[in-house]
Amino acid sequence: MANELSNLKPSPGSTKPRKRVGRGEGSGKGKTAGRGTKGQGARNTIHPRFEGGQMPLQRRLPKRGFNNIFAKQYTEVRVDRISEKFSKGDTVDAAALKEAGVISKIAKNGIKVLGNGDIDKALTVKAAKFTKSAADKIAAAGGTVEVI
Repeated sequence: MANELSNLKPSPGSTKPRKRVGRGEGSGKGKTAGRGTKGQGARNTIHPRFEGGQMPLQRRLPKRGFNNIFAKQYTEVRVDRISEKFSKGDTVDAAALKEAGVISKIAKNGIKVLGNGDIDKALTVKAAKFTKSAADKIAAAGGTVEVI
């Protein structure tokens, strides 16, 4: 395709060279570099979030919620997911659950087993916490519950 006036790239006027300030009086932007004389704007002391003394945005917005730094974090696993991935007599712990693909990561405080669904195999389940219904279902199926 030939270069013609209708298809010049980049289009005329779309790119402009950067103005180099403070490079001598002859440049037109020398000495004070377009900042005028004295004052806050000349001294480069104003930060980008300054709103001229108006209450800043981050202080005008309301604070929301509470983040408890002492809260315990568990990866929750349902009893029926354990039942479908493991066979009778297996020992199920955090590492085994991750290896089997039941969980993607082990939380800071370990595993909590929830009582959702049914379990029909005798398994030895080791976890940091169990709900009452989960412990009852595992025991009813002939398995054992071990709190680590």
